[in-house]
Amino acid sequence: MSSHNTKKDPASLPRKKFIQRFAFGIAGITPISGMLESNFFTHDNRQEATVIDRSFALKNVRLETGFEYVNEEVSGTKTELFYIELENGKIKTIKPNQPDIHAVDAKGLLLLPAFQDMHIHLDKTRYSEPWQAVKKRTSGIKGMIALEQKILPELLKDSTHKAEKQIELLQSKGTAFARSHVNIEPTSQLDSLKHLQTALENKKNSFGAELVAFPQHGLFYTDSAPWMKLAAQSGIDFIGGVDPYTLDGAIEKTIDFTVQLALDYNKGIDIHLHETGDSGLKTVEYLIDKVNENPALKGKTYLSHCFILGVLEASRQEAIAEKLSAAQIGILSTIPFGNLIMPIPTLWKHGVKVMTGNDSIVDHWSTFGTGSVLYKANLAAQLYGKATELDLSRILKLATGGILPLSDQGKRLWPQPGDDANMLLIDASCSAEAVSRMSSVRSLIYRGNIVY
Repeated sequence: MSSHNTKKDPASLPRKKFIQRFAFGIAGITPISGMLESNFFTHDNRQEATVIDRSFALKNVRLETGFEYVNEEVSGTKTELFYIELENGKIKTIKPNQPDIHAVDAKGLLLLPAFQDMHIHLDKTRYSEPWQAVKKRTSGIKGMIALEQKILPELLKDSTHKAEKQIELLQSKGTAFARSHVNIEPTSQLDSLKHLQTALENKKNSFGAELVAFPQHGLFYTDSAPWMKLAAQSGIDFIGGVDPYTLDGAIEKTIDFTVQLALDYNKGIDIHLHETGDSGLKTVEYLIDKVNENPALKGKTYLSHCFILGVLEASRQEAIAEKLSAAQIGILSTIPFGNLIMPIPTLWKHGVKVMTGNDSIVDHWSTFGTGSVLYKANLAAQLYGKATELDLSRILKLATGGILPLSDQGKRLWPQPGDDANMLLIDASCSAEAVSRMSSVRSLIYRGNIVY
């Protein structure tokens, strides 16, 4: 939201007018009630506002109401304008549009669920520094570990600030929630976690997150296990891991430790798995067995990347997808990755939960992250040939963490009274267009707070 058309010097405006001019300038909107606070930050040479408004309403909000059909095939998406009241971070009511009432004017923009980036590393980034390409890798992941051990002390000096800037980038792309892995190893100890927790505390009114304690340097390859135990008691949500055979040389030992730590502290599990050989498949199968032995972990266990699925023949992909579904283990897939095309349609066919994220934005691992998970949904649509109105509308769930406005049959699922008021306004006629055209996000609301 830009302030560049403001004629008066902002410093000369009354505080409330100043907030309204910046926070609602995109649609010329005005809050109707509630207490306002502002927290201005600079991002991409624009000023934006975080506004806490406990109760307000939106008019001229475009919602999807059903599908149009030609010869029993979905040919379009029906939409109508509505009036929506928000209160204390929730959707209070959804009513027929009331265009003449005093309320926030959404100007006919489409309302979608706020996006979720479910695999990212907010704790270590060069974002906000001058761009530089990654260096040529040597000695595989162990070589990267050696590099991190050298550069992490320097990165940690301003990691809180950079995490906040990265969060602002995500917000500008419509993301209000992230699952962030955070380094837990002897070099960072708990500092990376503490710095990121500070950034998230500073952004708590405008952004939500869950944290994965991530032994990036190997659980036993470096002496990370004691630090992981401390992290499990320090405000994290998931116990992470990475390539147990490649780094630790022992699948069972590493998975057993991870599973027991998660059980001891009532955490979920989210393990990076890049291995594409027999060890990758054995890791997946062993984790499935351990989750089945411990049903408390069902629905709380994930494999990030899981590239082994991309190299299996189709029949084995089907078999593993069925096992993952039965164990309620989800997949966090970065899209695309090198020459691998993951079998996401197969996973969905068997009911496996699949989500995506940017992984790296700008760091020593990769510089391809845009901050947009809508871009990831667009790439997936292209990779898997999802070009119809129905298919494009379905693949939006990669960006929203599984939430869709309409069911497959065209019944409105979202929004409903009582839902969390996490939503965005986007310049698109429907979900399918938003994915296909990667439409511009015009405003973001998190827990009823207009934050972008």
